[in-house]
Amino acid sequence: MRRQDRTRLTRAAVLALWALAAAAQAQAQDAPRLTGADEPMGDVPAPPVADWIINDVRVGRNYPEQPPVIPHGIEGYQLSVTANRCLECHRREYSGLVAAPMISITHFQDREGQMLADVSPRRYFCTACHVPQSNARPLVENRFRDMLTLMPVGEE
Repeated sequence: MRRQDRTRLTRAAVLALWALAAAAQAQAQDAPRLTGADEPMGDVPAPPVADWIINDVRVGRNYPEQPPVIPHGIEGYQLSVTANRCLECHRREYSGLVAAPMISITHFQDREGQMLADVSPRRYFCTACHVPQSNARPLVENRFRDMLTLMPVGEE
């Protein structure tokens, strides 16, 4: 058989296999959808917007170094290059006057660990790490357990 004939046969076989795979994929069922319409591009009513938790009760942290969550409303807060409303209460000078926790000393350090007189530019946009809480239903069940509940201190 000449080389040209073998190449045509190989191309034809590849195209036939590709067509069979495409047909099989089209007939196969999609994985069950987690969200969205049953029909692709179908209309789905938007879920109601969850209410923010704004009771000012501080929430405990679940793991070391977790950024604290925001226990109060922040709607309408200006957070831009020129203004940071969070600092009106949480800056060192004001935190004692309004009973707000002072921002961490780590927020006054640059990348090399040098202390700065004011909040580091990389820590200036608070909502990059700190988030308000809502009463939204979790998308996935949370089975997190603190290590202390798994193995009490002193046991090894």
